[in-house]
Amino acid sequence: MAATLEILRPSAHVAAVWLNRPEVRNAFNEGLIAELTGAFRTLGADPALRAIVLGGRGKAFCAGADLSWMRAMAGYSWEQNQADASALAEMLWTIWRCPLPVVGRVHGDCYAGGVGLAAVCDVLVAAEGVQFCLSEAKLGLLPATIGPYVVRALGEQAARRYFVTAERFSAARALALGLVHECVPAEALDARVAEIVAAIVANGPAAVQACKALVQDVAGRPIDAALRAETARRIADIRASDEGREGVAAFLAKREPGWR
Repeated sequence: MAATLEILRPSAHVAAVWLNRPEVRNAFNEGLIAELTGAFRTLGADPALRAIVLGGRGKAFCAGADLSWMRAMAGYSWEQNQADASALAEMLWTIWRCPLPVVGRVHGDCYAGGVGLAAVCDVLVAAEGVQFCLSEAKLGLLPATIGPYVVRALGEQAARRYFVTAERFSAARALALGLVHECVPAEALDARVAEIVAAIVANGPAAVQACKALVQDVAGRPIDAALRAETARRIADIRASDEGREGVAAFLAKREPGWR
């Protein structure tokens, strides 16, 4: 099977993962799903890396499911459909729980499963003019596997609308709803992504990973005694770590920390 990803290392601490099926607008098939899962498992375990950029080649970021793949799925049994959907769910979970922050670069249209892929990114930057669409209901389907991530990123109230209407909405609207963190002119997209990545890389690498995990682990939980104790333990752990001690010492001495 031909490679469907392009993985680059633009610097020692950064990896760039490019969806590379421009002829089908970077649509998902079983090959792309398997490659993304494997790539993020491998990159997430690389101790030299501090950030990953996720983007797409060609005109679209990701157009959802590949038509040829959909034709094949039309004849699947329930068991085959369940196994296929489980592979997509595992891919999304792998990116979501990747220890490294993932910066999404959305340069072109982002539909259906592509919205799910965008939603699992930690920081999302989109070019002006990009269109988003949760189009599953048009086909008599639903955005089930991507749903948990899209609802978190888009918000419950907006998800109520766009899941059932399957309307397109703009990058500017996605920004207003909180799905997108920044919306910039297309010619400024790469520079803004680079600035965000540089900000991440300048921080303590262990602290960045701990911050990402903290948000995922505390979001939506009641602020009870157990959570208060857990957060106190986490800050104590990192204060006592080599990186935490170095960061505080560098700040007090008005010097650069060793990780820079």
